[in-house]
Amino acid sequence: MSNISKYKNGWMLLLFVLIGVVVGGLIAEVSSNVSALSWLGYGQTFGVGLSDSPVILNLGLIVLTFSLQIKITIASVIGVILAIIAYKFI
Repeated sequence: MSNISKYKNGWMLLLFVLIGVVVGGLIAEVSSNVSALSWLGYGQTFGVGLSDSPVILNLGLIVLTFSLQIKITIASVIGVILAIIAYKFI
């Protein structure tokens, strides 16, 4: 039994999933210029206050602009799946 297996919990799984999303997003961006791999960057962007209509809070002295966007691509989904598999093998 490895030393890290005693630390397996929900936070570790969340960390693995976040790493999978980041690496998958990076692969999607890098492969977007390669014609054979451009399908990895196919996906959908959704969220609150997208770039064309952000949520603006004008307090007179301070103006706050809020926006939350999530871009899900095929590469990020593959990254999450691989991260979950890697988590299971630790």
